[in-house]
Amino acid sequence: MLITISEFFETPVSEILGESIEEKETNDLKVISEKLEVINEQLSTNQKQKRKRTITYLIIADICIIILFVSLALLGSIYLSFDYNNPEWSVIGTLWHSFEWIFFRTAPLLIIIITSILVILFIKREK
Repeated sequence: MLITISEFFETPVSEILGESIEEKETNDLKVISEKLEVINEQLSTNQKQKRKRTITYLIIADICIIILFVSLALLGSIYLSFDYNNPEWSVIGTLWHSFEWIFFRTAPLLIIIITSILVILFIKREK
């Protein structure tokens, strides 16, 4: 109905309503900027939480690898005392030996990589 009245009198709807267009645009810009500020703050908070969670998981992984490495080294090769005439024990011994062999070759590399990532993250952290 307002559109038909504005077309009939050939005046903009904003004049019929008594609003000026400039005030509405500045208010819209202010509202939009406030909404963008809230969104930006939420994204920043999420990024900080994700970074903290990543650092925590890397530290836990590093500690677990070190503990497993030390415990396997202290246990020694327990599969050497297994009775390999028993088929079950021969399978377990073979699996244990292969796990130990692979782990002792990859664990030092994993520790170095994870620790390097942690050092880089701590150096580049936000102050």
